[in-house]
Amino acid sequence: MPRITKEDKARNRQNIIEAAGRMFRSQGIDAVGIAELMKGAGLTHGGFYNHFASKDDLVVEVCGASFAASLGSMARTVEGGPDQGGSPLQRVVAGYLSTAHRDASDGGCPSASLVTDAGRHGEAVQSVYAEGVQGYLTGFTAEFLREAEDEGYELDPDEARHKAVRLLSEMVGAMVLARAVRHVEPELSDEILRTGRDHALD
Repeated sequence: MPRITKEDKARNRQNIIEAAGRMFRSQGIDAVGIAELMKGAGLTHGGFYNHFASKDDLVVEVCGASFAASLGSMARTVEGGPDQGGSPLQRVVAGYLSTAHRDASDGGCPSASLVTDAGRHGEAVQSVYAEGVQGYLTGFTAEFLREAEDEGYELDPDEARHKAVRLLSEMVGAMVLARAVRHVEPELSDEILRTGRDHALD
């Protein structure tokens, strides 16, 4: 039997993380068993413990990697500055509260797709979820302060933080609601997203 290389092991580990990310988002963490997960990654059940000590360890890794990808996307949007699509925050809101994000049940930001799961799991999972939330709040706060400076007025940092908390809460809440009703009340789902896009930054 050929010996697995370090590169192969790293690739297999990444395949597990990516498969878990898709399945956890679309089905929920508790609904996905290790055997099903490894099949989705194209690997055998027994190989799981060569990469992770437990399913909880994998959940922590997946949550952290998912937030890192989402926060990286947000950072790139912000760095692009204003354009024809509006201010950076307007573009972040538009992308987050889009029908494409809503319909990507196995992708997108974990802030909405894993919100219930995070609350049901232990401190390790909740901690990495909280770190991701803090990342969004830090980014939003900094952007509110930058916008205020560009527009020539002074915004208190505490007020900027409050605006950031409200914005993230409204975005996540709107996405959770829109996904919950999209199959039975598609027009209501669209209305929730549209209203969020139009008024989240009021």
